[in-house]
Amino acid sequence: MHHARYSADAIATSFEGRRTSWRDLQDRVARLAAALAELGVAAGDRVGILADNSDYYLESMLATWWSGAAINLINIRWSAAEIAFSLDDCDTRIIIVDSGFAHLVPDLKGRSASLATVIAVGGWDEGAEATYESLIDRHAPAPCVHREGADLAGVFYTGGTTGFPKGVMLSHTMLANNTLINLLEIPVDADDVVLAVAPLFHLAGMCVAMRAYFRGATCTFLRTFEERAFIDVAEREGATYTLLVPVMLQRLIAYEEDITGALAKLRLIQYGGAPIDETLLRSIIKRLPHVSLVQGYGMTETSGPYTVLPAWVHRDMDLAQTGRLRSAGRPAVGVTLRLRREDGSEAAIGEVGEVTCSGPIVMAGYWNQPEASAEVLTDGWMRSGDMGYVDEDGFLFLVDRRKDMIVSGGENVYSAEVENALAKHPAVAACAVIGIPSEKWGEQVHAVVVPHPGSTADPRTLREHCKQHIAGYKCPVSVEFREELPYTGTGKLQKNVLREPFWRERDRGIG
Repeated sequence: MHHARYSADAIATSFEGRRTSWRDLQDRVARLAAALAELGVAAGDRVGILADNSDYYLESMLATWWSGAAINLINIRWSAAEIAFSLDDCDTRIIIVDSGFAHLVPDLKGRSASLATVIAVGGWDEGAEATYESLIDRHAPAPCVHREGADLAGVFYTGGTTGFPKGVMLSHTMLANNTLINLLEIPVDADDVVLAVAPLFHLAGMCVAMRAYFRGATCTFLRTFEERAFIDVAEREGATYTLLVPVMLQRLIAYEEDITGALAKLRLIQYGGAPIDETLLRSIIKRLPHVSLVQGYGMTETSGPYTVLPAWVHRDMDLAQTGRLRSAGRPAVGVTLRLRREDGSEAAIGEVGEVTCSGPIVMAGYWNQPEASAEVLTDGWMRSGDMGYVDEDGFLFLVDRRKDMIVSGGENVYSAEVENALAKHPAVAACAVIGIPSEKWGEQVHAVVVPHPGSTADPRTLREHCKQHIAGYKCPVSVEFREELPYTGTGKLQKNVLREPFWRERDRGIG
């Protein structure tokens, strides 16, 4: 561990008042790796982690790699059945579980054929085969196994919102490459304090921690996002860089108290992980004028973000007026981007096509799913399933997921465009647009709207508002109002949940 040699006494991690130097971090990692080996973990095996964000989450990841094994970072929002599926799918026999998820252990042991050993962390032990701190205390440091390069670093399960999740296989080289190319675009220095608040089980959250690790910056952790807790930790630790998904940003900007002073040291917020509307971006820029904003767009299958919308675009109002704030940015160094038509040919500038990319960050494939891998991987090119176009300067604009595109009366309607129009109405706090069955049009545009407290709006008013911004055929035919929208644990909007009641009795999910 480079920083343990050259910056041994510098602070590597901080969590709820506990601070660990690089020297002590390496010692704990090497001891935990020795314990994993004694428990039967061999090179190439998988070790699961089921926990909220913490310093021991990072230690567990590093110890797994130190021992030569690969990580399986478990989605904390999954049911026991989904977790057991991921354990058995990639034969994960050991999991590290913190106290918040101890109640799941009996069910997991009953469901999973692979699970053999549970390591308890965070002050619980009932039903566990070992406890985290006792393993570290009674083992001497082990030498690093030095699995690297093309060796498997982790199996990262995607989604789980439709069907069973797929395990994305990423190597050490892929994760390292993604970290390095993003550090070229999103500078992190050794004197930065990185606040890891996005869930670490999600690759976007893990990537932030890895950037801190690579650069020798202090990484401080927040278990889960809550506005007051985020503000307090950022102020106390002097956080300078963080990543927030749009739903977190929306909650932070809506916070009633003044946050500028508490976030005075925060210089950079990266956002991504879900679509964001231009209205919210402008609100952030107005409320936190001292903070630079950077967007990262990517997917689990690309080891994290592979396009970046840099801070200078957010600050240049001339560029902002041209619509660049709606862009996902340009490809990072070493990544090639192509927009493909249905026949596989390259789309012209400004023409909508499927986003594909190639580079040293693209996954090896899905675990034990060669057919699913072949559907998205062709000669090193990764099909994203996202639809978009590039402008004459190479900026990528996403218009929709292919599956979210609405075909109404033979016309393609991209829900993100309708959502951006709706979001400009002062009564709209959040919205989602989906296609629902229509006997006349095949599908019709349907909007689900969360209004701001105390504001009123009716479907006709919102439709007339949208007509000022987009073509009439794109405007919502129907509108429903809700108190909240459904999100996954990583802040992704669950449009499948919104669609399901409308398509339940149909033999397909779109028109």
